[in-house]
Amino acid sequence: METAEIHDLSIKKMPTGIASLDPMMEGGIPPGTVVLLLSEIGAGSYEFIYSSILSISSKKSQSLVSDTIILPSSIRYVTFTKMSDDVKREMKLSFYDDLLEGLDNIQFDDLSQLYFDASVVPIDWYSKGDIVSRLQSRNNRDILSQLSQTFGPGADNNLIVLDSLTDLATQYTGTSRWGDLMAFMRGLQRIAKQLNTTIYLPLAQGILNVKNEREIADIADAVILFNWEESSAARRQRVMYFEKFRGLMPHLEEKDLVKFSVRISAAIGFEVSNIRVII
Repeated sequence: METAEIHDLSIKKMPTGIASLDPMMEGGIPPGTVVLLLSEIGAGSYEFIYSSILSISSKKSQSLVSDTIILPSSIRYVTFTKMSDDVKREMKLSFYDDLLEGLDNIQFDDLSQLYFDASVVPIDWYSKGDIVSRLQSRNNRDILSQLSQTFGPGADNNLIVLDSLTDLATQYTGTSRWGDLMAFMRGLQRIAKQLNTTIYLPLAQGILNVKNEREIADIADAVILFNWEESSAARRQRVMYFEKFRGLMPHLEEKDLVKFSVRISAAIGFEVSNIRVII
């Protein structure tokens, strides 16, 4: 009986919530997957994330589950430099109200004070506390240690967005502490499996050097690329690639489902259409 239960859990998928994508992915993402969303500026990675978490949150409120689909117990959005209200405002400006029904069910965690405490940014710019408490806050607390608490009690079967890996990685690249970040990333990949928690990691392409970017991509379970391409009509077109996806890549390549054109709209959010290619 125990073996059967483990098998049943292993075949379940967490939907991305993007209706045009989930059927191509055999229902969605295996829970416990660390997904790196590597994107050129403005190519669609954040619209993918916003559309995904808003849609999944709405499905949770409707209790839409099945024998093959598992929904996260909670959705957490962790910010490093942005204010939580700013992220919510961006979603509200981007999409119509129908897509925003699940917004109130998403938990936001703001780590921006820890991030800026380690910088030269004036305290007045990011903290509204009194002068004594603001000065006391600059006590070299480590953002990775604080971030690890996100995966404490109650973190089982969650969907977590770490926005953005770019902000975090640029604090460590070129320093002796780069190894600390990579050790944290490898630990993140392990704890995601133990907790059955899926993690979205958006990273801007070309900010880090190629070696560091590739090291992060090697650790992730899945790497989705978002790029701009010139179309036949000489118009710029967003495209999305699966560079790797452990557990799904063979199924995707069998169907030639490796490259997609991308469209973003206020009414539907992020959507894809299949382009068959030879790679």
